[in-house]
Amino acid sequence: MKFMLNGALTIGTMDGANVEMAEEAGEENLFIFGMRVEDVERLDRQGYCARDYYERLPELRTAVDQLSSGFFSPRQPDLFRDIVNMLMNHDRFKVFADYESYVKCQERVSELYKDSRQWTRTVIRNIAAAGKFSSDRTIAQYAREIWGTEPTRHRIPAPDEPRH
Repeated sequence: MKFMLNGALTIGTMDGANVEMAEEAGEENLFIFGMRVEDVERLDRQGYCARDYYERLPELRTAVDQLSSGFFSPRQPDLFRDIVNMLMNHDRFKVFADYESYVKCQERVSELYKDSRQWTRTVIRNIAAAGKFSSDRTIAQYAREIWGTEPTRHRIPAPDEPRH
């Protein structure tokens, strides 16, 4: 959300803060990829197997093999072993299932970026829609809903000011 306030365009799955950001700015002003809740639930029922994606997608397989082989860390070839093991055997986020959608989404990002006028419009729309995420509003909401207090205009003296 802080990135949105500063003009960054979001690329991500439709979960967490991205849901709220899409509600405010419109999903068309974000780059959303991957499975939705119902897709994840369906995949959970079918059973997720990372190896299926690894074997079916040559580009993904190459990237995983490069991580496994030490291609990116020749002095420490096992540096990414735990990451590969997690992705292949214990990935509760099902990263590989979103891979193809991510690649297509990144292509959309690249295309929009080439059109600086449209890119700028999208950035401005995001910034304009980000007011809900300001710290003033968030703190006031926390004060009421979480801390059970109401904001006040009472001024607290700075640490170096004398207190009366």
